[in-house]
Amino acid sequence: MIFHQAFTLNPFQENTYVIWDEKGIGIIVDPGCYTYEERQTLKAFIEEKNITLTHILNTHAHIDHVLGVEYFRQEFKIPFYLHPKDEPLLKDAANRAQVYGFPHYQPSEVDVWYEENQVLHIGEMEIKILFVPGHAPGHVALYFEKEGLLFDGDVLFRHSVGRTDFPLCNHIDLVQSIQTQLYTLPDSTIVYPGHGGSTTIGEEKVSNPYVKA
Repeated sequence: MIFHQAFTLNPFQENTYVIWDEKGIGIIVDPGCYTYEERQTLKAFIEEKNITLTHILNTHAHIDHVLGVEYFRQEFKIPFYLHPKDEPLLKDAANRAQVYGFPHYQPSEVDVWYEENQVLHIGEMEIKILFVPGHAPGHVALYFEKEGLLFDGDVLFRHSVGRTDFPLCNHIDLVQSIQTQLYTLPDSTIVYPGHGGSTTIGEEKVSNPYVKA
């Protein structure tokens, strides 16, 4: 069995997820914590649940999703995973931090790059890395096939989709990613996005006003 908890953080209301198995082996997805209070809330939860955190898995490198990466790298001594095509965004994150008012942002370096068609085995978790560019050039989604769970960052939202008006975005790629990588998953798959509430693949295939099946 896989457990997960969402934390909505920073002024962008970004969803950070802590995911762990029955033995307490866990990962953190898109750590967006910036303030001391946000970081302590996450740390206290991890300690309360006796989670052994082993990986930082990011869907992409926009500033609201990487604000807490270096904190977790240092505090828990764990590796940071990212797709190589998102390296330009990560390198530009310090500039974005200044623009959006995060003067104490800590830059981070990638420890492990995702590989094509990669499947990660972490504790009892089996995670398929789906390449879903569009909102970001190296965007990935984390698919827990056995559990029917998808953590998809800023690709598909409840009745919405990720923005493509940022540098290095591509709307055609986003639509193709959703149609070929996400809408081909079982309708019952629960989608946990980077902002807002959860939805299902089946719901979005019939109700999403931006991308139809």
